Amino acid sequence: MTSGACAGTNGASGLVDRLRGADTRDLATSWLAIASVAAVVTTVNALSVLADAPDLESWKPWVWEGSSAVVVLVLIWIPWLTTAAAPPDQALAAGWRPKASFMAVHAVGLLTYSALHVAGFVVLRKMAYDLWADGPYEFGDRFIYELRKDLLGYALFVGVFWLVGYLRRRKDEPVRPVSFDIRDGARLIRVPLADILAASSAGNYVEFWLADGRRPLMRATLAAVEVELERFGFVRAHRSWLVNAGRVTGLRPEGSGDWTVELGGVEAPLSRRYPHALERLRG
Repeated sequence: MTSGACAGTNGASGLVDRLRGADTRDLATSWLAIASVAAVVTTVNALSVLADAPDLESWKPWVWEGSSAVVVLVLIWIPWLTTAAAPPDQALAAGWRPKASFMAVHAVGLLTYSALHVAGFVVLRKMAYDLWADGPYEFGDRFIYELRKDLLGYALFVGVFWLVGYLRRRKDEPVRPVSFDIRDGARLIRVPLADILAASSAGNYVEFWLADGRRPLMRATLAAVEVELERFGFVRAHRSWLVNAGRVTGLRPEGSGDWTVELGGVEAPLSRRYPHALERLRG
């Protein structure tokens, strides 16, 4: 249960904002999981190489596999940052701009990650060969081959970071209240949140448009009510209107960028000054 109280504003979130909001808990949790898997994969791959080539010097497969794994764990922050900047669900957003941004961020991230990965394990292998081998380590012209392998690993890491972040956010979400208290004069009306279709400014009051046709008034500002309800699916569609996104039944264009939000038997204006509201209600 919740009741009206404080004020606040909504802000646009861009790439820089998402990077600033990246949670290092996601990196730490994912790193531990990836390190555990990397240890198992390194062991299995090294033993498999030795089984397939019994005459091979036993230390070489461990150097090949171990050097790659070590560098991967050092560079894991790259896909973490790109996932924060361009999460996978951005590729599903309406319009071409989010998709283009997603592709650009991850193309740069993949190439950077792969180039540093290859450079890192080559350096480590050369150092090991200088210590134990008769000749130097030769990498050759195999960057494209490594890039293809890194593409799979990079995509897997992006998926892991996105999933870990999603699960953490779900865990951190406040418990959704069952109802909202509307103080109509001396009366207190306890209304299920789903039954509030919209709220509009009415001078010094806020008028609530309920599914059963009632329109109680509460002495408050719309900004204060917005702070209480925005976490639970209510969207500012106009300077004088909040709408329940979960109860929208249609959107009707009115020209010049303005729209009408249909909420069953209630209609609310959607101003062109609130483009993010339109995107959210369309989604």
